[in-house]
Amino acid sequence: MKQAAPPQIFDNKRRHALRFRAMARDVGNHFLWNILAEDLADRLSCTTRNFEKCLLIGPLTSQADMIIGAKAADITCLPLADEDRLEVEQGDFDLILSAGTLDSVNDLPGALVQIRRALRPDGLFLGAMFGAGTLASLKKAMMLADGARAMPHIHPQVELRSAADLLARAGFAMQVADKVGADVRYSDWRRLVNDLRDAGIGNCLAGPRAYLGRGYVQQLDAAWGSLMDVEGKVSERFEFLHLSGWAPSPDQPKAAPRGSGKVSLAALLDKSGKL
Repeated sequence: MKQAAPPQIFDNKRRHALRFRAMARDVGNHFLWNILAEDLADRLSCTTRNFEKCLLIGPLTSQADMIIGAKAADITCLPLADEDRLEVEQGDFDLILSAGTLDSVNDLPGALVQIRRALRPDGLFLGAMFGAGTLASLKKAMMLADGARAMPHIHPQVELRSAADLLARAGFAMQVADKVGADVRYSDWRRLVNDLRDAGIGNCLAGPRAYLGRGYVQQLDAAWGSLMDVEGKVSERFEFLHLSGWAPSPDQPKAAPRGSGKVSLAALLDKSGKL
């Protein structure tokens, strides 16, 4: 039976256009990517081994040296790629990093499978993307400005538990998924939107764009103002999901079989129920 194609939630042309424009702008403070780059560098530095061939996917390619350093001898960078249609050889890399883009892939399970297949046995994958809870304030302000109309402005986001499940489904060993949050305060939603544009992030949902109306900017100003605190600012949230997993290998440590323990939990507890 032929497997159904994944729904086309995102428009790949819009997705690439956002990133091309950001690269052309080359202005602004790319603090979002700096956060991801520093975090990835810290996580990679905790790995005791070095790698031969690394693939770095996404907008952090300009920070490849800072992230990877001497951990890999050969680094291939793909600033623009469709991760669910990854054009690389199977088993070609022993380290793959993907940052800032997986949250807008139409077939995320398929993308993770392709990344795992591109790894050599015992190769490492590190991924980072925006997760559920990101841009909560902007979403709320837009919903208030929309009024009775329900229009999509920001795409659906992945929950941490779902991300962990996807790693397992993709066939990774020793999977880990965790999240790190950052709050940024804005006095004007326009500054927030400019920061998103500088990072190449925006509405790349598929389908036609609805006309917002002449008064929408004023409505959004009013909605944003209603969310301000006593200092005249709104706190915006960014949730970064971090994923890691290893391509399976016979040499990797394996969990002990269920029921193979020599001492029961009851034997470790005294009559009061304490250790």
